[in-house]
Amino acid sequence: MKVYRFDQAGSLDHLTLHDEPTPEPQRGEVLIRVRASSLNYRDIAMVHGTYLRAQRAGLIPLSDAAGEIVAVGEDVVDFKVGERVINTFHPRWYGGNPPPTLGSEGYGSHRDGWLSEYKVVSQEAIVAAPPGLSFEEAATLPCAALTAWTSLSGLRPLRPGQTVLTQGSGGVSVFAVQLAKLLGARVIATTSSAEKAARLKALGADEVINYVETPAWGERVRELTEGRGVDRVLEVGGPGTLEQSIKAVASRGEVALIGFLASGDSGVGFNDLFRSGGVFYRISVGDRSGLLELVRAVTSSGLKPVIDTVFPFERALDAWHHFDDRAFFGKVVISH
Repeated sequence: MKVYRFDQAGSLDHLTLHDEPTPEPQRGEVLIRVRASSLNYRDIAMVHGTYLRAQRAGLIPLSDAAGEIVAVGEDVVDFKVGERVINTFHPRWYGGNPPPTLGSEGYGSHRDGWLSEYKVVSQEAIVAAPPGLSFEEAATLPCAALTAWTSLSGLRPLRPGQTVLTQGSGGVSVFAVQLAKLLGARVIATTSSAEKAARLKALGADEVINYVETPAWGERVRELTEGRGVDRVLEVGGPGTLEQSIKAVASRGEVALIGFLASGDSGVGFNDLFRSGGVFYRISVGDRSGLLELVRAVTSSGLKPVIDTVFPFERALDAWHHFDDRAFFGKVVISH
């Protein structure tokens, strides 16, 4: 089978195609013919050395995929040959509190990922794909969509009529707009251009703030909520956006700390956090039970993931360069 590996970190040009033996499933495992995989910001961060966790060298990248089962090992009871599946982002987090090994088992960082023609995994590390989605659409769910879903579920599940703040037009944020509207919430989004603002409104965003024109967008969020602030912030920017998120969140509103897309020094201190009255917590994508909930929501609602571009497997490097340019809207996918 053909696989891509980063033979060394530091440059996209180190992504190399290899020929390797096709693995065979053992007891409790399934062999998947990978049909599509998608990129997330963590993938590019690992290449450029800005990922916040340690990582192993020489691995197959990517954490998200969809495919079909082509063989099963002994004692596999949950799936059969021919079924369409997607992987769980955390292969051993099934529900409840995350296991202590959560940070040392990630695809692409500590174990081989999904940019491969075939892959063997445990039957517990996959779920059935939504029947109404293509392989390319389904491959966008394991990380970005589940992160948005987990953030909206929060410490307290989002309720109809509450207000959500999203940042930008990457995978997590676009899914957050779609899912928040599905749950009956009001959405205020930020973006950098009129074109992206129009697309976010077409997806359901009620208000869009151009953060280039309005750098103090936290104050504008307050104006749009009559001084109250928002009930939920999906904080994907990190150091470069946290200060404004603190200004935007309502007292006892929740700030889901997701990513570190925006560079800079937030300058946030204890007094800022204390005065905000917000609740801050980190999101690590989500567990298998959450992914099952997400799949049910996508299936019943007919929600369609927003895909910016699909690249064929032989042009995987082009997909990485396109993603690295940061000009995409939604998800970048590789079709196998």
